[in-house]
Amino acid sequence: MAATSRYRAWKRRIFEILEVSPLGDRTAMIVDRAIVLLIVVNLLAVVMETVPGYRKSYGELFLAFEIGTVAIFAIEYLLRVWVSDEHVPLKRHGRIGARLRYVVTPWAIVDLMAVAPTLIGFAFGVFDVNVLVVFRLLRFLKLARYSAGMSSLINAVASERRALFASGVIMAGLVVTAASLMHWFEGEIQPDRFGSIPLAMYWAVTTLTTVGYGDMVPVTPAGRALAGVVMLFGFCMFALPVGIIATAFAREIHSRDFVVTWSMVARVPLFAELSASEIADVMRLLRAQTVDAGTIVTAAGDPAHSMYFIAAGAVEIHLPREKLRLGEGQFFGEIAVLRKARRSADVVALSHSRLLVLDAEDLHYLMQKKSDIAAHIRAVARERVAREAVTPRGDIAIEEIDDTRESQDEWI
Repeated sequence: MAATSRYRAWKRRIFEILEVSPLGDRTAMIVDRAIVLLIVVNLLAVVMETVPGYRKSYGELFLAFEIGTVAIFAIEYLLRVWVSDEHVPLKRHGRIGARLRYVVTPWAIVDLMAVAPTLIGFAFGVFDVNVLVVFRLLRFLKLARYSAGMSSLINAVASERRALFASGVIMAGLVVTAASLMHWFEGEIQPDRFGSIPLAMYWAVTTLTTVGYGDMVPVTPAGRALAGVVMLFGFCMFALPVGIIATAFAREIHSRDFVVTWSMVARVPLFAELSASEIADVMRLLRAQTVDAGTIVTAAGDPAHSMYFIAAGAVEIHLPREKLRLGEGQFFGEIAVLRKARRSADVVALSHSRLLVLDAEDLHYLMQKKSDIAAHIRAVARERVAREAVTPRGDIAIEEIDDTRESQDEWI
């Protein structure tokens, strides 16, 4: 029984490190950064290996590095397949069913492609750099798993696929139309360049994209007039998909930050009973702050200008008799802001941490603007003070201290 429990604990821990790591998980962060560094170095090695001089001088080193990289990527892939039944959507399919469904997901296919070319090359005795280099460069796609920006860009393209397809159809129509007209105007005069619509399509593409190599130039007045019109259309139409992707990308980034911030605000007892619209009002006033380990976030005796929510990382509160640790999802400084008191303790970042800050002026502005929010916040503050749920200077709530102690007991 104990062995089974340890097995499940290890499996769950590996799943958290590789797939769904909690914010601030140092081990997961180190593993992710190590894999990203390995991918980047491997891509550089693949590129440099195509240089004949380097391949001749360092061929064995390149080969050894490739074997080591493939071994690590293969272990990563097998571990991801092993823990795939920990994914909530896949659990209901059982261990075998979950793994079968996982291996056909896009990310699993990318991970498999990172090792398959080299393994196939060794299996069939074909390890020609020029043949496999393109497939090995597909490892670049693995970076999307570890880059929130790249993942957001992929999601943005996927969400706007219909609009992008429509703009692609329009651009294809423009290419065919421009090529057909140019073939009509210039086909007899320059048959080697515009003698057919497929030949003229090359000119249409280079003109619409505003590249204009200059190797195919109309000579008739009608052809030149058409070329001018096609250039103007190119400025307009090829900017369309760029605008669609840029807008979707910005919306995706905003949505991701919105979800993270929403979950943080909703977990704070001060705002736990607010409606969705009221929480949204609070979120618009929040700003992000990143601090390194050892940074003093607030100092004892300083005026309370803001309250803080811990989005990732951990801080330590230096109380007179003890030191308390607050981690992800916890908060500090709200009562001092409401009471316009001074800080009663130093708060020091234990690790690289991401905080959400709500300035005192914004909080009071929100309370003035929304009477129902103000009434709720004042009621919570009065309740905590009446129960002596704050320190003498009104900085750290006992509820937070109790939560911290419970979390420490769980860690122990």
